Formats: sequence, structure tokens, C-alpha cells
Amino acid sequence: MSITASLALTLPELILSIGAMVLLMVAAFGGDSLTRAISWGAVALFAAAGLSLFGPAGNGGPGFDGLYIADSFAAFAKALIYIAAAVSVIIAPGFFARQGQLRAEYPILILLSATGMGMMVSAGDMLTLYVGLELQSLAAYVLASFMRRDSRSAEAGLKYFVLGALASGILLYGISLLYGFTGTTLFSGIAKALETKASIGQMFGIVFVLAGLAFKISAVPFHMWTPDVYEGAPTPVTAFFASAPKVAGMALLIRVAVVAMGGETDAWRQIVVFAALASTVWGGVAAIGQTSIKRLLAYSSINNVGFALFGLAAGTPDGVAATMTYMAVYVAMTLGSFLCVLQMRDAGGEPVETIASLSGLSRTRPALAAALAIFMFSLAGIPPLFGFWPKFLVFDALVAIGLWPLAMIGIATSVIGAFYYLKIVKTMYFDEPAAAYAPAESKIESGLIVLSALFVSPLGYLAIPLLGAASLTAARALF
Repeated sequence: MSITASLALTLPELILSIGAMVLLMVAAFGGDSLTRAISWGAVALFAAAGLSLFGPAGNGGPGFDGLYIADSFAAFAKALIYIAAAVSVIIAPGFFARQGQLRAEYPILILLSATGMGMMVSAGDMLTLYVGLELQSLAAYVLASFMRRDSRSAEAGLKYFVLGALASGILLYGISLLYGFTGTTLFSGIAKALETKASIGQMFGIVFVLAGLAFKISAVPFHMWTPDVYEGAPTPVTAFFASAPKVAGMALLIRVAVVAMGGETDAWRQIVVFAALASTVWGGVAAIGQTSIKRLLAYSSINNVGFALFGLAAGTPDGVAATMTYMAVYVAMTLGSFLCVLQMRDAGGEPVETIASLSGLSRTRPALAAALAIFMFSLAGIPPLFGFWPKFLVFDALVAIGLWPLAMIGIATSVIGAFYYLKIVKTMYFDEPAAAYAPAESKIESGLIVLSALFVSPLGYLAIPLLGAASLTAARALF
């Protein structure tokens, strides 16, 4: 394949990276006064990158001698990433303006992070994987500490950086082991080397690579950074961390496991099953005693990653399709929840993050309480809300290959998570009202909450034919 044809496959990344450089120059000369215009420019770039997926970039095959893969699986993941990133950009100016810390760099950092995520999900080689992951991570470290005068934000950035560097080292060590014992960094070459029984060195490489990737999706036992970073980072940044990087990390983990390590499915399945069970249990138990809504949602993300991993544990096209459907619905539920958190402001406009402040919300802000209740019930997987459907799919994929004991354990652990979601609903509807929140200021935020709530409501089932077909097509591209 010629260099021109290969570059055509990377059109989404070219749009985002070149656009980010242009907007960076605009920010340098125009200053923070142009933040809102730059933000809408970033949203336009995400829309353009999404539209480019309908060309060769969406299903053009491998490029750059296999280093980069443009297939329907990557296109599905990128579409979710761009939607989540665009929402994170749209909701930010109002939040930072109220804090007096409006900065033009924010949407540019989101663009660069999304560029790295695009490289991650299209990686066909361990080095492409690493470069994409580091580009995403370096922008994320800055975003976590974006509010420079807030000690919690600075602490979140430092913790994320230190632990991220540790995970990066673990991943790189695993990549070096696989290279040393297989003689290649290409996923296809590693898969060919693993067709025979894996050696001890190759097994260690697999373990270290999966451990490094587990950090990116905050799966137990590599979740330790998540609650502190989610609580300390600005809320729009937390919404971004909980959605787009989760999709990118999960998609990358799936591609590495299915494509590069497909010959050793039984080996990596044990690791994935452990991470799935540990994440669902710990994500449920640890959230019960939380008093901060952002920390609770951090443990919720850990819990949901565990359920998504059950689909990967099946190791089949249906299981991978179930995981990608789960991530699509999870993005809507999570973004909706954090949009509601953005509405939690006291009379002076300062953010309020305690669960106790939600007391009696149904009487002071009934519409906000109803939306948050929909997201909590959906995250718990309670029918008839749409959050039930992806959980059904991942468990069905397990039962289909005979792993019904694992499915039964997963169903049992979902009850733990339901407890703290219902606790929030009980606080809003049955406790005595706390001090009323400030009225909603942004019609855009309110509109996004309504759209998210409608998607995860029973109306979301209307999207099953389209979502199911897209996720299954994406999954089959890997097999």
C-alpha cells in the first residue's frame, strides 16, 4: 500500500491533529477570550473526523505495513470517543467561567488526547499502541490538574501521572518481553508465534501487557488512581475520563487479546475473568460508604468495566459485540450522570459534590431528580431501562459458551451495585430537602441531559437493531 493510501486511512487523526495545531495558534494569539469559539471549533473537528469514518478510514484495512488498521471495529470505537470528547468540550466553558479559570488550552488538550485514542484503537503493532497511549495519557495528566489554583486538582494530576508512569513501564516491559520471545511487535506476527504453546517468557509478556492495559480502564487491581483523580479533577474533565478513555482502553484491550493473543485465549481469559469479577465486587462494595457523588461514580465506572469485561471473557464475536454495545450505552449513562453533577451548585454558584446535598431534590428540582434517577436505575441495570440490555448481552454471551457459573456470579454481584444506586434515588425522593441548588443556567447542558435520559430510557430499545448490527459488524472485523 502506498504512503498516500496509508495516510488516507489516518484521515480522522490527521483532521484532529492538524486542527489542534491550528487552534493552538489561534489560542496563542487570541488568548482566553476566544475559548468558546475554540471549543466550538474543536466540536466541528470531531464532527469532521466522525464523518471521515464513512470513507477508507472506516474500513480500509491495514496501512503502513500493518502498523495501523482502519476497520469497522476501530470506526465504532472512534465514533463513541468523538461523541464523548465533543460533549466534554461543550460542557466545559460554563464550568470554568464560573470558577474564573477559563482557558483556551482545554479543548486543544481534548483534541490531542482523542488523537492518541484514535491511534490506540487502530493499532496493529505494539509500538503504535504505545505511542497512541502515551499521546492520550500526556494530555490527560495536564487535564487532571487543569485548575492550577485548586490543590485537589493538582493532587489528582500528580497521582495520575505517577501511577500512569508506573503502568506505562509495566506495559513497556511486557511489550519488550513479547518482542524478545516472538521476534516481532506486529499483532499478526505475535499471533502467529503464539499458535503453538506459549513459552514461559511469552506468558509473562502477556501478563504484563494486560496489566498495563488494565490500568487504562481502571480494572481491579489497577484501579487505585480512579477515585482520587475523579474527585479532584474538574467535573468536565472527570466526565471525559469516565467515558472516552474507557472506550479507547477497552477497545485496545479487546484488539490485543483477540488479534495478537488469540492463540492463547485460555491464558488471557483467566486474567480477564479475574479482573471482571474483582472489578464488579470491589466497585460495588467500596462505593457503599462514599459521601461524594464523584467518588461514587468513580467506583461505578470500575463496576461497569467489570461487567463489560465479561463479554471479552467469552472470547467470541457475540461476546465482543456485547462489550462494545455495553460501552456505547455506558457512555450515555455516564455522561448523563456527570451532566447532572454539573447542575449541583449552591446559591453562590459553587460546585457541591456531597450525596447529602441531593436530599429532597425531587421537591426542589423535580426534573433534575427524575433525570438522575433514570441514570442511576439504568447504571444498576434495572429493566425496563436501557442499561439492562447490555448486561443481558454480556451474560448471554457467557452462557452461550458454557460459562454459566461465571454469568451467575456476575448477576449476583450486580445486586451489590444496585444498593448504592438505589440509595441515591432514596435520598432524592424520601429524605427531607437540603438547601436548594442554584437554577440551571445552560440550556445546552439541560438539552444534553434530556437526550441522554431519552437514550437510556425504554425508548433506547428502538436503537437495538442499529446498535446491534454495528457492534456485531465491528466485532467480526477482529475474527
